[in-house]
Amino acid sequence: MDYQAADSRYDQMQYRRCGKSGIKLPAISLGLWQNFGETDDKKVYRETLHTAFDCGITHFDLANNYGPPGGEAEINFGKVFKKDFTSYRDEILISTKSGYYMWPGPYGEWGSRKQLISSLDQSLKRMDLDYVDIFYHHRPDPDTPLEESMMALDHLVRQGKALYAGISNYPAGKTAEAVRILKELGTPCLIHQPRYSMLDRWVEATDESVHKNLLQVLEENGVGAIVFSPLAQGLLTDKYLKGIPDDSRVGRKLPNGALTATGLDASILKKVAALNELAIQRGQTLAQMAIAWLLKDSRVTSVLVGASSGAQLKNSIDSLKQIHFTSSELEQIELILNSSE
Repeated sequence: MDYQAADSRYDQMQYRRCGKSGIKLPAISLGLWQNFGETDDKKVYRETLHTAFDCGITHFDLANNYGPPGGEAEINFGKVFKKDFTSYRDEILISTKSGYYMWPGPYGEWGSRKQLISSLDQSLKRMDLDYVDIFYHHRPDPDTPLEESMMALDHLVRQGKALYAGISNYPAGKTAEAVRILKELGTPCLIHQPRYSMLDRWVEATDESVHKNLLQVLEENGVGAIVFSPLAQGLLTDKYLKGIPDDSRVGRKLPNGALTATGLDASILKKVAALNELAIQRGQTLAQMAIAWLLKDSRVTSVLVGASSGAQLKNSIDSLKQIHFTSSELEQIELILNSSE
């Protein structure tokens, strides 16, 4: 059956300007890190993509190594896109990244000019696209001059293979330097993609090299932020309130599941239970509150969520119904998170 997008797709979604650019992103974006690999159900992930766009999610985020195996998410996304979304291309933002291991030899990972340019060429072939909207350097390379990596991003934008350049997983000091280099090259850094959640707040920590935290650096330079792992790999959901279920990433020991049982100690689970009680008082699920907590900060342009079904994605989108927090609620959250018990 041919897909036709819902006429109401822009009625409910909120959109936020990405830094000081002309681009707006949906407050909720769909990440394809999980659920679009070789063993995942094609019918299910196709329906998830339909649900996303019907609900106003215009941004789909990938990376060359997403799967498993690496490259599979791009292949699967490309097939669905060609079948269902080609006529909507100008309404959709597609991003991909490079920097983690993809092929053997010295050019298959990190951040050399050869690696980044070769990788995007491969990604475009896998997705059968002429260009992506955003191309990220996925992680800083300790052995390649930052100028080389940023010049590669600039080159790809000038070629028209990417419309915007971004970086991911860069600390505040490296971010400031990368932003400066890109600005001098004439290709401003549009966006940074860091990991961020209630349980992982490294972006708020001061980087002594610049005496600022990452969010401050982004705000001062007019760079957007799109955060990933907002639910701390499932910890900030009701999934682990009664232990580790067999069908969780931990229980199944999936090769691309970043959460391990060692991260589920009694102290963390007690905090999660207390946060869940507060979410219930707010009329939200714990996952919805965790997403709303991120979106309370205007410096966060969008929150990347994963979804194993359209229903799960809609549950995340419903977090937008209540993103306001009282000062008392914020104080309670800080007390819970900072508890040493």
